[in-house]
Amino acid sequence: MSKIYRLLLLPILALVLSLVVVYAVVPSGGTLTSISNATAPADVAGSHAAIAGNVTEMTVVAFTTTQSWQGYFGNITGTIQLADGSDNVMYNWSLASPEGEIYASVNNSVNWVGTQCYNNTTFTPNLELEYNILGDDVDGVDETFNLQNHDAFYVNNILINTNTCMSARIYGDTGAGVDTEFEEVLLKGGSNETIFASILEEDMLGFNDASHDFQMLVLEDGHGTDTATRPYYFYVELE
Repeated sequence: MSKIYRLLLLPILALVLSLVVVYAVVPSGGTLTSISNATAPADVAGSHAAIAGNVTEMTVVAFTTTQSWQGYFGNITGTIQLADGSDNVMYNWSLASPEGEIYASVNNSVNWVGTQCYNNTTFTPNLELEYNILGDDVDGVDETFNLQNHDAFYVNNILINTNTCMSARIYGDTGAGVDTEFEEVLLKGGSNETIFASILEEDMLGFNDASHDFQMLVLEDGHGTDTATRPYYFYVELE
């Protein structure tokens, strides 16, 4: 091969290589608007007329707000776009009710490479300890994410197969025990970040009989005297 031919070939080869670079679709941050915050009201105290000398058997039914979880719900609009590294858009497709996933993490930067199912046996005790959840608490991590019942989906081009991760079904308009309503999956990022993943629905009736694209639970420690807030960062992957 002549020197001139080699010199001509190198730029062409470099051009070909630049054209075959493939980038994974990474979940990106979204703009958040908080519409409302609410918690369940305390029940009115029941009463019983006490009479000296009597002994009374009672059955008491009570409700207490969890000290381990925060709930989020709402709707998502967005676009799928074709753009360069400076966010100059060549073309986009608007989505009124997109498919995909919304992710929540206490990490403001997630290593999406190597994302996998959260390992219940290995990580759950440490995660519960971090949020002051006792092993016998009924609202613990493995008591809440106690299913392996979810659709398949992709995270950063990584396939999460059907029914392989710890998952939960968040109540819709018909309450508990419905397999077709809001799915949430517990994931772990490539640098051991805990990730809560909610698979988007298209305008499904939620727990409050209103239409939502997602409903999800995230961990938060509200035990004892802990009244501090914890920021969560939200990422979206649209299809």
